[in-house]
Amino acid sequence: MQETNKGFIYFICLVSAMGGLLFGYDWVVIGGAKPFYELFFGISDSPVMQGVAMSTALVGCLIGAMVAGAAADRYGRKPLLTMAAILFTVSAIATGLFNDFTLFNIARLIGGMGIGVASALSPMYIAEVSPTAIRGRMVSLNQMTIVLGILAAQVVNMLLARETSVPESQAWNIAWGWRWMFWAETLPAALFLVMSFFIPESPVYLSEVKGKRLSAKDGQQPLMARLSLLATPKFRHVLILGLVIAVFQQWCGTNVIFNYAQEIFVGAGFDVDGMFINIVITGIANVIFTIIALYTIEKWGRRTLILLGAGGLGLIYLTLGTCYFLEVKGVMMVVLVVSAISVYAMTLGPVTWTLLAEIFPNHIRGIAMATCTFALWVGCCTLTFSFPSMNAALGSSGTFWIYSAICACAFIFLFRNCPETKGKSLEQLEKELVGPTPGPSL
Repeated sequence: MQETNKGFIYFICLVSAMGGLLFGYDWVVIGGAKPFYELFFGISDSPVMQGVAMSTALVGCLIGAMVAGAAADRYGRKPLLTMAAILFTVSAIATGLFNDFTLFNIARLIGGMGIGVASALSPMYIAEVSPTAIRGRMVSLNQMTIVLGILAAQVVNMLLARETSVPESQAWNIAWGWRWMFWAETLPAALFLVMSFFIPESPVYLSEVKGKRLSAKDGQQPLMARLSLLATPKFRHVLILGLVIAVFQQWCGTNVIFNYAQEIFVGAGFDVDGMFINIVITGIANVIFTIIALYTIEKWGRRTLILLGAGGLGLIYLTLGTCYFLEVKGVMMVVLVVSAISVYAMTLGPVTWTLLAEIFPNHIRGIAMATCTFALWVGCCTLTFSFPSMNAALGSSGTFWIYSAICACAFIFLFRNCPETKGKSLEQLEKELVGPTPGPSL
């Protein structure tokens, strides 16, 4: 690969990965705004309304993911990335603007649609433009920008949240602080929108999907007919594998730490100010271990890392649940939470997106990736919505023990079924996992 081409590939991958940056920011910013907008909208004593506010964007993710799948194979990858940038920009402005709880949730829904589109398209686009030797690292770059977005949201939230013990500052937090947490996303969203016009269309889409697979008639094939193709015996096993990997990334439980950090750290004995500091600590650990993953994913392989993630998180959550049961407080709890974040950032975070972008044949990758991303956000939505009720009914100990059991079951399934994709071209993987594809399939 020539140096000029290598530089251009890095450029277009970074632009596409900006979708991940906004995905991470939009996904986590609500956690820091949560204590203040709940008081503003008067829902601080309503677990159901709290769950609605936290889950609305995730419903948007479901919509965005499926729209991305149907449209990516028909219109291309590039227009969908531009659409995601528009959705992020509109949501960032509108979420902080509205004083009505319903309109607030509509704005969050729009942002969620942006997340759904970006989460399906960014890793897929990067996988399709990257050389085999660095494909895993390039797709992991998308996860790197996600965690940078998460850290940015955590830092912005900490800087904007004023001293909660001072009545005047608390009043500002409730009236304006949470709004600026959302508005801060506008600048990177607008930059992503502008830069999306400077990247080319995916060569895989131009040659394999548009050029060879989709005739004018086939391109109009109904969505349900294209989804039914995934369920045929030829593709069923890779679809099941993709769905399990996608849902497990959410139901391993790590993401509740970001969305419900307030409850987790307060339950561990920290006040609100200490909570924000500890959240930033988890964000820094997230970035550091994602950087490590950029190097280990090509050396250790995808299979090794995903098994390490499932097993490691299972043990950590078993310990964390036991500590909650024994009412352990303070630094020990922070160490366990940071350990969980670190293991996740090095394994399930980047490896999930890499595997999903690799295991499907070129001509069905758009709809297959979107289907798995849809399942991932169903897992995220149910996880986020159920955590307050589970935590109230079972306590933190019981909740994390359940997550530990899920990790154990996933480890067994992945040990039996997850292939190694390191160092293999997308075409080679297609032949190994599903066999040759005879003629037009869509």
